[in-house]
Parts: sequence; C-alpha cells; structure tokens
Amino acid sequence: MSELLKSVSPIDNSIYLERPQATQSEIERALENAARGQRSWQKTPIRKRAEYCRAALQLFKDNQARLAGEITWQMGRPIQYSGAEIDGFIERAAYMIDIAEAGLGRIAPPGADGVEKYIARVPLGLVLVIAPWNYPYLTAVNAAVPALMAGNSVILKHADQTLLCAERFVNYFTEAGVPEAVFQYLHLNHAQVAAIIQSGAAQHVAFTGSVAGGAAIERAAAGRFIGTGLELGGKDAAYIRPDAELEQALAATVDGAFFNSGQSCCGLERLYVHAAIHADFLDGYIAKVKAYKLGRPDEPATTLGPMVSAAAADRVRRVIAEAEAMGARPHIAPDLFAMDKPGTAYLAPQVVTGVNHDMTLMKEETFGPVVGVMPVADDAEALRLINDSRYGLTASIFTRDIDAARPMAAEIEAGTVFINRCDYLDPALAWSGVKDSGHGCSLSELGYAALTRPKSCYFKTV
Repeated sequence: MSELLKSVSPIDNSIYLERPQATQSEIERALENAARGQRSWQKTPIRKRAEYCRAALQLFKDNQARLAGEITWQMGRPIQYSGAEIDGFIERAAYMIDIAEAGLGRIAPPGADGVEKYIARVPLGLVLVIAPWNYPYLTAVNAAVPALMAGNSVILKHADQTLLCAERFVNYFTEAGVPEAVFQYLHLNHAQVAAIIQSGAAQHVAFTGSVAGGAAIERAAAGRFIGTGLELGGKDAAYIRPDAELEQALAATVDGAFFNSGQSCCGLERLYVHAAIHADFLDGYIAKVKAYKLGRPDEPATTLGPMVSAAAADRVRRVIAEAEAMGARPHIAPDLFAMDKPGTAYLAPQVVTGVNHDMTLMKEETFGPVVGVMPVADDAEALRLINDSRYGLTASIFTRDIDAARPMAAEIEAGTVFINRCDYLDPALAWSGVKDSGHGCSLSELGYAALTRPKSCYFKTV
C-alpha cells in the first residue's frame, strides 16, 4: 500500500489535501508513456505546440480566482496577492512560447558551393521538473513550458505542500491539446525521485529547492551524463547608496524582503546602507514594516500571511534569537502583531540591526520575514560584504547614478544584478545562479539551450 501524502494548510493546520504516493508500477508506466509520447511530440510543428500551450494559458486565466484560492490554502500567501502568481505564470510562459522559433531555430554558418551546413536544436527526451511550494506555478513554468515547446516530454513532481498545483498544471495543458503521455505528474518521495534519475529514464532534471536537495540531485545523476538545472536559493543583498531616491528604495526593499512572508529564493535578506543615510533609511524602513497586517491569508485585508509551517516559523525565530544573543537588536516588538505566537506558522516581520557576518542571520538563507541591516562606509565595503556569501542568486543597488553603479554590478558575484529594482524575474533574461545558488539557466533564448542538444549537419552535393 502506498504512502499517503498530505498537504497541511498553514492557515489553520488542517489537512487540505491527501494524495497517494505513486506506486512503482505507476512510475514505470509514466516513464514508458513519456518515452513513447515524446517520439511523436517532437515531430509536432513548433507552431502547433504553441497553439496547444497558448490554449492552456487561457484556461489558467479563466480559472485564476479558483487557482488563487488554492494557492492561499496550500502555502499561506494572502489572497489579495495569490492571483498575481497566475499573471506572472502567463507572462513567462507566453514569452517563452513567443520566442520558441528563434530559440530553437537552426544556426547556419556560411558554406562553400555545394555544401549545406547547419546546427539544429534537438529535444533531449524526458525532462523531470521538480518544483517547490513557495511559488508553485512560477517556478515550474520556467522549465516545463519551454521543455514542451522544445519537443520534450515532461513529468512534473511538486512538493507535498502543493500537490494540487501539479494536477492543475498538467490537467489544463492536457485539456488544451497536449497529449497525455507528453505531460504528466507524479506524486513522489525523495527516494523515488532519486531512483528515476539513477535509472537514466530522464535526460534532464530541472530542480528548484535547497542546496541539500540540489546536492542529492547531483549525486543521483552522477555517471548518467544527463543535464541538471539547479536553482538553489540565495542570501540576496541590496546596497543603498547615499544618492538613492529614498522613498523608492524603501518601497522596493521592504516589498523585496517581506513579500510572500520572505519565502522567496530571490527575496532580500541583507541590506547594506551607506552611513550617511542609514538613520533616515532605517526609520522609514521600520515604519513601513510596521504597517503590515499579519493575519489569516484568506481574509482580504491581510498583507502578511503565515509561513508555510509552524516548524519553518520557529526556525526563523531561533535565528533571530541567536542574533540577539550575539548583540543584534530586533526593532519590531512581536506584540504589535497579535497573530504572532511561537509554535504557530504566524510570524511577525522583523528588522534587525547590530548584525555581522558571524551571525546565521547574515550567512545562511533565512527564508522568512526578517532582514538584517548594516551601515557601510562606501561602495567598496558594500561590494565586499555583498560578495561575502556562499550564495549568488541576485543582488541590487539603489542609486540615481547608474554609471557609478555599473562597475559594482560587474564585480558582484550573482546571476542577476538589479539597479533600482529587486526580487523580479524578467523572462527575457537568463535566470541563473553562481556558487551555492546552483548552476544552469532557465528563461530567455538561452533557456532553450539547456533543454535541447546541438546536432550538426554537413551535406555535400556530389
């Protein structure tokens, strides 16, 4: 008898959804179907694949309110924001569909008389997409839709917390015309995922999650000579230069740190503020954070929902307490937020000063509604501190002087550098990380390179 997987809602700790874990026979059947379906799918013209995928996006749009409510109950995001994930999902998917012909087009270098030569992009086969709970549609779309557009088959595995999202994702694409064998979901445990990778049935694995999870994927893939795209989160930083437009910087960095209760791989966790404006910035920052309304995410007035679980919230509480014991100062009194109670998923937002890089709060991914703020003397110190991390997903600089920030941007060790923005994925740009933030890239035309292999053709007329 298979194990029963449960999605426990952080709203009230109730069981929102139960699904049986896939059996071995179900896994084998899905893998066989994926291999068979992909052989015919790759012969489907790109424009026909695009037609099916665009029809699926319309189904997402038509069901946006329903999906938003399900997101809120599964992982706790306030209902007033959950629908925006579907908008972002559609934006990314539509962009990747629109550029598919360019991203998958032949490269034809000049040839001599009687010689035709070109490089074709050939689908890999089966792409296994392993998606997390924090942005269940936005993370999965980065690989799933371009993989389908490239002619691959896809099996989608979601975190236990958001099992329903995998089902909705696949069902809408199937309803839109994508063959059932080409796009499937499986509810799996970690051992089953590793076994699929070790079997060699998948030719590429796209994983979004923890560093430990990424390392497990690489161990399973060792010796299989398959591609892996690993997006493993970060400890993202922002630097506020003395010439920054203060109100714009405040609004952007507060939202960048606390949206989704800080449960974003590219959310801000470290702020470095020039000493000349540190006091004014901190006062404004604390005032904006205090304006959040912590509460049940299914209530329209709530702007800060619970974390995904009580265990996750208590882990963040321990990190803050450790920093305080080492001399740091938290600035938000938890009693300002009545819902904040130890042992629950509801956690007040927190701003901490007096921090340093010896503290877990400034070294490891917190993945919660807390940010550390440090004053810096100049650009050089800010750059040194930004790069003093084992992560490198994104970093931001806030300034009116773009030219002054360009040399810093060039030296920052991150996959994406923003100026006067943060916590955003532009589908026209490659999404990637360095150091422990992973490797590979998704989105943009470069995203198609990871989901295909080059095939060189040299035809000589005799």
